[in-house]
Amino acid sequence: MTFPPRIARTALEDAVRDREPIGLAEVIDQAALQTRVDRKFLLTPEEFTALARKLGEDFRIMEIDGLRTFRYESVYFDTEDFAQYRAHRQGRRRRYKVRSRTYADTGLSMFEIKTKGLRGATVKHRIEQELDEAGQLTDRSLQFLDEVVSREYGEHVPKLRPVLDSSYIRGTFVNPLDGERVTCDVDLGYAHDGQQIQGPDLIVVETKSADGRGASDQALAALGIRPVSMSKYCIGIALLNPELPANKWSRLLTQRFDSAPHSTRARVGCEPLRGASAGLRTRGRDRSLGFAG
Repeated sequence: MTFPPRIARTALEDAVRDREPIGLAEVIDQAALQTRVDRKFLLTPEEFTALARKLGEDFRIMEIDGLRTFRYESVYFDTEDFAQYRAHRQGRRRRYKVRSRTYADTGLSMFEIKTKGLRGATVKHRIEQELDEAGQLTDRSLQFLDEVVSREYGEHVPKLRPVLDSSYIRGTFVNPLDGERVTCDVDLGYAHDGQQIQGPDLIVVETKSADGRGASDQALAALGIRPVSMSKYCIGIALLNPELPANKWSRLLTQRFDSAPHSTRARVGCEPLRGASAGLRTRGRDRSLGFAG
């Protein structure tokens, strides 16, 4: 099968259209996985279609109010010298990500911190926030952040500022039998301070399981698709800030993000992001989508 340019979203929509749905309540009950092993993969539309066919009938598609794909909008926070970006690049054990995430199709907004637990497992800590607080560091969110970082790492939180807006469209495969989830992201876009970059026509697939050896991981291995060392946050920071070191992702940026060498990459125009900080209106749908991803 031959895919024309910018077809990743079509491939995702085709894959989620006819599969058995699973409701939000059942997903939260059986597959929330706030502590999990995450593995990322970057697939072409052809590879993704093959993966979707290979996943068994146990995998269903999360559906809310008739929708099977959803728009996610995030604002990430870091220090002025990008301390957390550098900690991720250097692979430090005590690292974390801080973000405000808005689920645009439901109007829900969350303040989140992702830390590293035992054996490298990802642990997500989150609180709901008002929609008009999205993209901001409020007294309440800062207190929550201080509590989490102090409890997890025994550290104080430095002064943070917004450094990146990101958005994408996501569909989620769920296996309620073992709690495994597979998130599939397309139409990735980054923006900050008037700069905008559109991601490649690929699907970012992330498997989320208890041990990193779920059925989806096995399906990907059978297709010969290897995991990549990739953080959507770090990729966005590297693309928008070419003066920062990015050797950990240099090959990925050059080969898969259609980028020139890091020091000379050009900006690529993209559709403006509907950033959470701009204010989104609730559309009357279920406001509980925010467990996912």
